[in-house]
Amino acid sequence: MSQFIDQFQRKFEYLRLSVTDVCNFKCTYCLPDGYHREHKKQFLSLAEISNLVQSFAQLGTKKVRITGGEPSLRRDFTGIIETVKNTQGIEKVATTTNGFRMAKSVADWKKAGLDAINVSIDSLDANMFYQITGENLLTKVMAGIDAAFAAGFSQVKVNTVLMKGLNAHELQTFLAWIKPRNIQLRFIELMQTGDNHALFQAHHVPGSVIMKQLIAQGWVEKVRQATDGPARVFCHPDYSGEVGLIMPYEAHFCDNCNRLRVSSTGRLHLCLFGEQGTDLRDLLQGPEQNEALQQRLISQLKTKRASHFLQQGDLGGTTHFAAIGG
Repeated sequence: MSQFIDQFQRKFEYLRLSVTDVCNFKCTYCLPDGYHREHKKQFLSLAEISNLVQSFAQLGTKKVRITGGEPSLRRDFTGIIETVKNTQGIEKVATTTNGFRMAKSVADWKKAGLDAINVSIDSLDANMFYQITGENLLTKVMAGIDAAFAAGFSQVKVNTVLMKGLNAHELQTFLAWIKPRNIQLRFIELMQTGDNHALFQAHHVPGSVIMKQLIAQGWVEKVRQATDGPARVFCHPDYSGEVGLIMPYEAHFCDNCNRLRVSSTGRLHLCLFGEQGTDLRDLLQGPEQNEALQQRLISQLKTKRASHFLQQGDLGGTTHFAAIGG
């Protein structure tokens, strides 16, 4: 029985857990100048992660997504997957990665218990991929997707931020790519943060524009499942793949919120936007602290707002998404 229910009767069964804020890519919309460490804190240890996930699971969390930065930069990443997967009550373990280590390691991740994988690919054109990410690694990332299917993943999700003047013209190329492949292509609307106002103004493409194009081409929306993320998912009888749209500026986007976030240094974030987080680390040092940790979590959840209020131009305190795992 979930104890993670807020004052708006939303049930929280999904934890997005960042294990590092380090990333080796320099994506224009996230870390255009590359990663610069802004704190001296150590990232959560394996023991702290274990204590944290146990407490979340006991309160009703069923799904954990391991995020970053780039989570596979942690040397103990496979051990983290195994630890989370072996936690009683956790039914699904997922990760989001830039894919640069997948070809080499995805089979090991699968063996450790990884159930689902999201890969960020913002262009299928090598030159545009380099322009957006700062890395000439498209071939390596694409090989990683092949390796994921070979390792036994039945579906791979691909995250793409379509941006006007950069890669927005690739929509039909992406759709052709997923026609024979069981890939859920997730178009994520560019979001404004504290440091990207000019980029947002120049390149933002509303998700509603993409949705109209999909519907015109015969795509149909699927019914949402309880532990799904925020995407509205569309399918087409002629395609093996699916399309997910993540549209944070859409009315009622927050009505079905089902996820909480913990940063790589142990701060609880009730929303990707708008607040500085609550430190949990002092209660992660042993299983004997789990009860106190759970009480803090329940207490904080009571303060969660109805919405992120992005529609009204509220950017909150988020400077870039690598800090709390997107």
